Amino acid sequence: MRRGLAEGASEPMLCPEYCMHSHTETSFNAADPLQARASNTDAADSPQRTTPLTIRSLAKMMRSGQRIACLTCYDATTARWLERAGIELLLVGDTAGEMVLGFPSTVHTPLDFLITLTAGVKRGAPSTLVMADMPFLSYQADDAEGVRNAGRFMTEGMADLVKVEADRSFAPLVARMSRAGIPVVAHIGSRPQLSKQQGGYSAAGKSCVDALALLDDARALVDAGAQLLLVEATPAEVAEQLVRESPVPVIGCGAGPACHGQVIVLQDLLGLTAWQPAFALPAIDFGPQLLAAARGWMHRVRANDLGPHPYTMSDAQRIAFAAAAEARTTHPAGSGGTT
Repeated sequence: MRRGLAEGASEPMLCPEYCMHSHTETSFNAADPLQARASNTDAADSPQRTTPLTIRSLAKMMRSGQRIACLTCYDATTARWLERAGIELLLVGDTAGEMVLGFPSTVHTPLDFLITLTAGVKRGAPSTLVMADMPFLSYQADDAEGVRNAGRFMTEGMADLVKVEADRSFAPLVARMSRAGIPVVAHIGSRPQLSKQQGGYSAAGKSCVDALALLDDARALVDAGAQLLLVEATPAEVAEQLVRESPVPVIGCGAGPACHGQVIVLQDLLGLTAWQPAFALPAIDFGPQLLAAARGWMHRVRANDLGPHPYTMSDAQRIAFAAAAEARTTHPAGSGGTT
């Protein structure tokens, strides 16, 4: 998934962003400071989840008209907060290559790296659906290799769903994955892994012919077994028709309000990016807050203002250590003295 693009842009607008301790419990623990802080923040709007979500949960939300909220996530700590917020679906996108590793595009994102991140996110949010993202050339070269790699996301990465950028030509692969028991998300519309081939990022379905082709892609992939669709960067009219025709939930990324759910990059939502697409305007301006916190820490270090020290010795051990330290000072190592 790409962060989006300016209308008419042919090249990516690159930004420097693009989303454990012993905190692995799944039930609420008032002694956990993260849970205590979360419980005091809009608790009525985001009650603690008591049972894990499944694909059936998303289908039920679709039927009832309840929108599905999805965000990108790349680490366990953030995943814990997003689960407590009530987010239903987390995408460990191949954009982690840009966000975390600093690559210029998603095509450089390593497979093993994404599998590791996916497992971390699932450990952080065990009751939330986690969608893995198959990176460039992890499934395009050979169907059998694609099935094996998708299986690794399920076993090693603990993913609940596996996403592939696809058109109808990938229907046989989706069928093989589905036959193997892998829940597939078909990513249609704008497909960032093709950006080099297409000379940049662009919207999809902007002509009648292209829009109908996109709808045919969706139908073929769902018929092959895809259990979710993710449609990126399309006109709203196209997404509306897609939703009318689709028997499975449709998640939009810059595809208009008709979709059953929406996904954006978390760093955009937090205002950490230098530029945000129009469909992912920030909810807060967290960048300056992060800057202020870092500068505050720097000033505390300079002033040696670290607060009370939490680790102490017993009186007996303190006396013994003082004597031993004095002996070391009086007779330093290598001085030839005796004790």
